[in-house]
Amino acid sequence: MFGLGTPELIVIMGIAFLVFGGKKLPELGAGLGKGITSFKKGLREVEESVPGVKEAAEVKEEIAKVKDLGKIIGK
Repeated sequence: MFGLGTPELIVIMGIAFLVFGGKKLPELGAGLGKGITSFKKGLREVEESVPGVKEAAEVKEEIAKVKDLGKIIGK
């Protein structure tokens, strides 16, 4: 996870605890979770509302498959 190990995460959490305090951390975590959920929901809505986004992704996947097939046949 971004090259962070357990000791680094413990230090980061300890600093966050000292800065924000024990009562504020759960509120910050809940707010962060709601924000991430809202962001993902917004991305899904944009993908569904913009015509051609899914089709473009499907075409890209097909092109990748054809390239892979070309590599196999070319050997």
